[in-house]
Amino acid sequence: MERETISIMQACELVGVSRRTIYNWLSSGKIAYIRTAGGSVRIFVDTLWRDSTGRPTFSQRRASNREPERRTSPVEH
Repeated sequence: MERETISIMQACELVGVSRRTIYNWLSSGKIAYIRTAGGSVRIFVDTLWRDSTGRPTFSQRRASNREPERRTSPVEH
C-alpha cells in the first residue's frame, strides 16, 4: 500500500496553519516527508492529524517517550 502525499500548500490548507509553520514542523521532524526527483517536498498525509479540539497533532511514531495525546480522527481531505 502506497502512502498518500500532499504538497506544502495543501498541508497548510488541511490543518489551517501557515507555510512557515509547516516548514518548522518539517525541520523539527514532527511530520514525515519525501523529496521528489525534482526537489519538491511531499508530506505524508498520515502524519497530519487533529485532536478533539481541532488543533493539529502528529503521528505517534513522532511522539516522544511521554504518553501520546489522545487522537480522535485524521484530518479530513
